Amino acid sequence: MPDSTKPVRVRFAPSPTGHTHLGSGRTALFDFLLARQTGGEFILRIEDTDRKRYVPGAEQELMDSLHWLGLDW
Repeated sequence: MPDSTKPVRVRFAPSPTGHTHLGSGRTALFDFLLARQTGGEFILRIEDTDRKRYVPGAEQELMDSLHWLGLDW
């Protein structure tokens, strides 16, 4: 369990391979809340390692979904 007195930097790093799903939203939300609770940072990093399954527009859909959840970075 992290020391809640120290800021925590967390990273959410999905691949843009399709629609954002509930599991991704849940993971991002938990990471976001942990970062905010400790005064830390929530970092969004879009992975580009799976070019075969890349879906055009998936990055923007992901960011829109995270904003809809109230997350910022």
